[in-house]
Order: sequence, then structure tokens, then C-alpha cells
Amino acid sequence: MNTNLPSTAVANPATWSQRFESALHPAIARFNASIGFDIQLIEYDLTGSQAHARMLAHTGIISAEEGAQLVNGLEQIRQEYREGKFTPGVDAEDVHFAVERRLTELVGDVGKKLHTARSRNDQVGTDTRLYLRDQIQTIRTQLRQFQSVLLNLATQHVETLIPGYTHLQRAQPLSLAHHLLAYFEMSQRDWERLGEIYNRVNISPLGSGALAGTTFPIDRHYTAELLNFNGVYANSLDGVSDRDFAIEFLCAASLIMVHLSRLSEEVILWASEEFAFVSLKDSCSTGSSIMPQKKNPDVPELVRGKTGRVFGHLQALLVLMKGLPLAYNKDLQEDKEALFDAVITVQSCLEAMTILLQEGMEFRTQRLQAAVSEDFSNATDVADYLAAKGVPFREAYNLVGKVVKTSLAQGKLLKDLTLEEWKSLHPAFEADIYEAIAPAKVVSARNSYGGTGFAQVRQALQVAQAKLAG
Repeated sequence: MNTNLPSTAVANPATWSQRFESALHPAIARFNASIGFDIQLIEYDLTGSQAHARMLAHTGIISAEEGAQLVNGLEQIRQEYREGKFTPGVDAEDVHFAVERRLTELVGDVGKKLHTARSRNDQVGTDTRLYLRDQIQTIRTQLRQFQSVLLNLATQHVETLIPGYTHLQRAQPLSLAHHLLAYFEMSQRDWERLGEIYNRVNISPLGSGALAGTTFPIDRHYTAELLNFNGVYANSLDGVSDRDFAIEFLCAASLIMVHLSRLSEEVILWASEEFAFVSLKDSCSTGSSIMPQKKNPDVPELVRGKTGRVFGHLQALLVLMKGLPLAYNKDLQEDKEALFDAVITVQSCLEAMTILLQEGMEFRTQRLQAAVSEDFSNATDVADYLAAKGVPFREAYNLVGKVVKTSLAQGKLLKDLTLEEWKSLHPAFEADIYEAIAPAKVVSARNSYGGTGFAQVRQALQVAQAKLAG
């Protein structure tokens, strides 16, 4: 740690009032500054400031000519930023001061009127909400793309069978489409959840001031309408200090990552030699620097790893908020990096997993067919067979347990037992037992609503298609 920090203050005068006799120590200025990350909000800050300027003119707080000057100056800054000509440094402290300072350079003293009836507290809250509602819409679009790929895969694999597991032990065979549609349903909840959160994000705090509102005759509903907000915060204290919307988003983002991580874990298992249910294509995997035979599942491993990162941001913001008194506190500056990184992480993971499913792997259908034919996952169907013939299910269950135990000792599968062996176990067994325990029959017979039966899966595909189209 460098203890020989310079003691001279920052040369530039402070942006705040003459209450201060000297500027910040340069190290504290760097520590205090957020321009390094909140520059991401610049387009939203400009848009929000333009709405504020229009409102000031609309209410007569400034003249129409001054309002036009401010709006045009802000638009010039937007173009400068897009062209790479506006790159404020740490001396600007944050994006809001950077914009106001440049505006004053462009339009003169009129630029100093922009901050009338506004505080950085309600300004940053507005910018963050404008930013987040755009990102939510982007993520919802990505979720739809992800669901579309899942649906296309499922449509191709209705009658492809895959072992189903509980406790990571073979349980019952499934339609592969049914398995994929489970992730479609998880993603549907994610899409719906973000839509609900969007409505709470889309409330304007602009006009709340620092914490108590303002003495100027502003029109908060006018700015909300200009910015396409659904409404305004009813309480100025709540307006500047609320971060529930950000926490809710991070909760939703965490659940998206949970779902992507669960699928990632399955793909990692499926790609292993022990499972060999899928093969990875070169476009979405890498090799080993020392073991030439290896093909590594980089995409799902990275998604699985990045999941904890998003969880951490949620926990950080919860801890950040839990002890803050009303209203605004500088601690809230720390919400930006967590929010920005979570957005980037979720978007990149959704993109990568969509590409992986669409073009980076393929199911090994012959291996899957062999897998569902080499275990005792049809044992429940033997019990169901007997129950359908009047044998009490618990009695049938115990009988089948003994059959499995005996078969394992003899190195046999249920399909290998002769009809005489079946009948010696119970006279209700007939030749149709072989059809009843065939994997395809086992799957198709589970035709209860929401089950893996082929008829149910085809109906589920139609419903899923309607959800995407709706």
C-alpha cells in the first residue's frame, strides 16, 4: 500500500457550494468519483435532463427559449459522446456533473439553470430506472429467443427417449422433448417475472428533489409522460431512497441464472464419457493444453461459474440497503456496479447458452435409446401393470422390488425374464407384460396432464408455441 499520497488538493474547484473552503484531496476525489462506471448512464441522463428542461419551460420556471437551448445543448452532448468526443474524467466526479459542466460550456449561463428544481438524488434514480427498463426488455427478448431454441429442439425430439433421474439415480424414462420443455417453463416464469418487475421499475422519482420535493411549481406527471413512465412516486423520501426495484431485478436475474446453471450442469454431465448423451461441436468447446483427446464444455462451465457472481450482487445490495436511514446516502452509489455487472452477465450467459443449444451440441439419439433400455427404470410400470389387473398397488410394489433384487443377482434386466418366470411371480402376468415395459410404451402411457406421454408432450408444444406467439 502506498502511504506517500500527495497532500495537495484537486486543482479544479468543487462543483458544490461555497460552503467548502478547499477542494477534495486527490485520493479522496478518486475514491468518491463514480464517473468510471456511471458513464454507462449518460444517454439516459441526457434523455432525463431533456425532459426536465422541457418541463421547466412548460411550467414557466424558465423561458421557452432557454428550454430549447438546454434541450439542443444536451442533444449536442449526446452526439459528441457517440462520436467519442466527450470523454469526461475523474475530475467530473459523476456523469451528472460532467453533463452539466459540458452543457454550460456549450450554452453559457443558461446551462446552470438545468438543475433548477432537481437534485442528483432524484436524477440518478431516474437515470437508473430508464437504464434498467431498457435492459429488462432486452433480457425478455433474449429469453424468448432462448425459449424458441428450446422449443425447436423439443419439436425434433418428441419420441427421443432420455433417462429421467431423481437423486441422480435412474428413475423413469422420459421424452427428451418433455425434459427440454421443463426449461421452457422455467424461462417462461422468468419472462413473466421480469414483466411484473418492469411495472415497478417504470415509476418516476423525478421531482422528488433531494428528499422533500421542491418549492418550484413543477409538473412531475408531465416529465413522467415525456419519459414514458407509468406514474410517479407518491412520497419524495421513498422516491430518492428506494432501491426495491433493483433488488427485485437482481432476484429475477438470480433465478434466470439458477435455471441456466441447472441446464449447464446437465449438459456438462451429458457431455461426459460416462453419460455420452450429447456431443459438443468445435464452435462451442475448447481442448486441453496437455491432453489432446479432451473437448471441454466451456460454455456451460462458465455459465455455472458466473451464476455465483449474480447471486453475490443480490446479496451485496440487500446488505447495502438493510441499514440505511431515510433518505439518500452515498452508500447507494454502490448499487450501480452490481446492477450493471448483473445485467451484462445475464445477457451474455443467455446469448451463450442459446448459441450452445442451437448450434453447439447435438443429442446422440442411439446412445440415448440404449441408455433407456439397460436399467430398471420400468419397474414402476410393472407395479402399475399388476395394479391395473386388480392387485393392490403396495402389494405389487413389494413384489416388483423382490423381482428387481433377484434380477440384479442374476445379471438380468426385467425384459430378459421369460413368461414362465413372470407367471411364477404372479399369475396375473401375461405376454403383454413385454409391451408394457418397453421404454416407448412406458413413456407414452404416462398421459396424465403435464406428463411425459407423447400425446401430452405434443399438446405442450402447441401451448408453448402459443406462448411465444402471444
